[in-house]
Amino acid sequence: MGWERIDTAKGTSCRVWRDGQGAPIVYLHGSAGILEAEGLLAGLARDHSVYAPELPGFGESTGEELLEDMLDFTLHGWDVVNALGLDRPALVGHSLGGMVAAEMASLCPERVEQLGLIAPAGLWMDEHPVADIFGVLPQSLPGLLFHDPAQGAAVLTGGVDFTDDDALVSFFVENARRLGTAGKLLFPIPNRRLSKRIYRLTARTTVIWGESDRLIPPVYASRWSQLIPGAEVVMVPDAGHMVTLEAPGAVAEAIEKLMVR
Repeated sequence: MGWERIDTAKGTSCRVWRDGQGAPIVYLHGSAGILEAEGLLAGLARDHSVYAPELPGFGESTGEELLEDMLDFTLHGWDVVNALGLDRPALVGHSLGGMVAAEMASLCPERVEQLGLIAPAGLWMDEHPVADIFGVLPQSLPGLLFHDPAQGAAVLTGGVDFTDDDALVSFFVENARRLGTAGKLLFPIPNRRLSKRIYRLTARTTVIWGESDRLIPPVYASRWSQLIPGAEVVMVPDAGHMVTLEAPGAVAEAIEKLMVR
């Protein structure tokens, strides 16, 4: 198993990481893309068929110019599912990907029975504003995204040698491309009125949050559970917004329980 490429009816071309056997799970990544250190995917693949598509604008996926708004990204998600030949996969999404997964489950509730939302974006409370990742200096991101900033700095740079000018330029170009795509949904604030549509969602849902999340305050976990009746909330200690990297085992365990309950 590993990477494969699919083309959608819309005209986007996406890399998809695929592994495992069993009930299908489609994993939608956050604004950092699919990181090699993301042990969560390997954990889920022990008992399930896991498909993790890169959004256009991330990695080697292309066609980001075809996606402009929330509806485009939501339909793109279903176009990817269709291109993979899947019918009713479980949807699991982190941060930006959680926002898209929730929209997909609200648009086509009959196609989603299990929904895992890992620190999803998409809601807004004036009294608890979400931090602006577009206004943060790069050196401040590890402290914003990770419980352990030192681990975060190592992961986010991906081993890039910043003394190598070519490597430095490549890193910033790719980062700008990723943020350009993410900004269509998250800038200036990550609120595309999902709360007005979420009443249509019927999937069994688990909401997972790192207790040290400084990007999207953990109080949002309660708001999601209020909007999705019956949603289970799992709080993960010693983990920040990148709980998928800091506590992949705890996240995989919560998703596994969702798949069988």
